[in-house]
Amino acid sequence: MPLQFTLQKTDAHSAARAGEIITDHGTIQTPIFMPVGTVGSVKTVHPQDLKNDIKAEIILGNTYHLYLRPGLDILKKAGGLHKFNGWDGPILTDSGGFQVYSLKGIRKIHEDGVEFRSHIDGSKHFFTPEFAVNIQRVIGADIIMGLDECTPYPCTYNYAKRSLDRTMRWLNRCKVRMNETTGLYGYEQNLFPIVQGSTYDDLRKRAAEEVAAMDCPGNAIGGMADNLEHMYHMTDVALQVLPKEKPRYLMGVGTPVNILEGIAMGIDMFDCVMPTRNARNGMLFTKNGVMNMKNAKWKEDFSPLDPEGTSFVDNFYSKAYVRHLFVSNELLAGQIASLHNLSFYLWLVKEARKEILADNFKPWKEKMVKQLSEKL
Repeated sequence: MPLQFTLQKTDAHSAARAGEIITDHGTIQTPIFMPVGTVGSVKTVHPQDLKNDIKAEIILGNTYHLYLRPGLDILKKAGGLHKFNGWDGPILTDSGGFQVYSLKGIRKIHEDGVEFRSHIDGSKHFFTPEFAVNIQRVIGADIIMGLDECTPYPCTYNYAKRSLDRTMRWLNRCKVRMNETTGLYGYEQNLFPIVQGSTYDDLRKRAAEEVAAMDCPGNAIGGMADNLEHMYHMTDVALQVLPKEKPRYLMGVGTPVNILEGIAMGIDMFDCVMPTRNARNGMLFTKNGVMNMKNAKWKEDFSPLDPEGTSFVDNFYSKAYVRHLFVSNELLAGQIASLHNLSFYLWLVKEARKEILADNFKPWKEKMVKQLSEKL
């Protein structure tokens, strides 16, 4: 069954939306945050905890990393990533375009695709748009991202235009390849093209128009987390064009405040490594602000980690104990913090959904943004 999206409610005082996405691996209520499982696992978190404690509804995998390790042969023999890692809910994979872009000195972009060297062993590889689709077919993602070229920030108008022109040619090739390759695992896989165009209004608008015309099951917007002002503005430019009856995914965003601002603009789907990466460094997000668990102020604080938190770790462990784990470099510290942060992110988007359905999102969001900006 192709992906289905139902727009259930738009907030009366903002563009925030509540909806429902149905895939062959389950239903996703939007707005939603998607934990990032780069190499087939969300770092330090069991699939059971993702589902039962964090309440995740969809997770991400990374095409570039999974292609290099464990490789396509292993994934195909396993029957796809769902069977390989034990997660039975929906999965979205990015195309690998951002990771290849990040390699900088060891990649070259051509009209036919991108040539790069593995960060693991230096071996040479080549991703065409068609091959990026093939890889994601083997991974078995419910939602497949089209291969795009990520532009550096800042970049000239001419560079951004050439890059966008190439990206749109690549995305159309991805769509053709999707139509040529169906039924690998007996369930539907769905292509989302990506709106690029750097920081130029006319390019973003044109990209959104061409992406909308592709008539795919959903659409994505390439994020620009390096500059929040540009990110919000370019997102708004794209949203003025992208169809309201299809889910909109803002890639690689972001902080809790970024997510609330994105929801207010009409974004449905978010992902970011921040909750787990920052967790491993001792940063915990809460509804009342950010806690640095390495601070000495927690040394003798035996109160619950977060009395208002939704994960079991929040009332099971004390601040003093979690600080002790961090200063002792214990692996359990990162696991506890990751469970807390991911649970908080999922709580945040689910709470936003409740407020949208109640037509109370705007005042709630304004209150939350103030609270989230505090440092505890």
